[in-house]
Amino acid sequence: MPHFVIDCSENILTLQEPEKLIHNVHRSACNSELFDETDIKVRLNPFKDNYLVGGRKQDFIHVFANIMEGRTTEQKANISKQIVRQLKTLFPTVSFIAVNIRDFEKATYCNKTMV
Repeated sequence: MPHFVIDCSENILTLQEPEKLIHNVHRSACNSELFDETDIKVRLNPFKDNYLVGGRKQDFIHVFANIMEGRTTEQKANISKQIVRQLKTLFPTVSFIAVNIRDFEKATYCNKTMV
């Protein structure tokens, strides 16, 4: 159920293999012990031209995590920090690395197996 969508500047993909970035976020989500590994989804959206960071073109990584409601603020903060720590190690020259976590409402979430 959890979805981790990685937005990044396209140049990020020249610094490390895309699969390494995806697996790194997946591993961090697994290590949090908040999710079943088979439920974790990770996607990558590189941006070539249409972005600015601080008013200029510079490399960035931003992970948007969408998870089912019910985790504590502390649990969500821990997974955010875990992901950022891992990405800082993987991309030491990238100055903008961030994560934010949003909750899905259980009452309004639906997928094809539910209908």
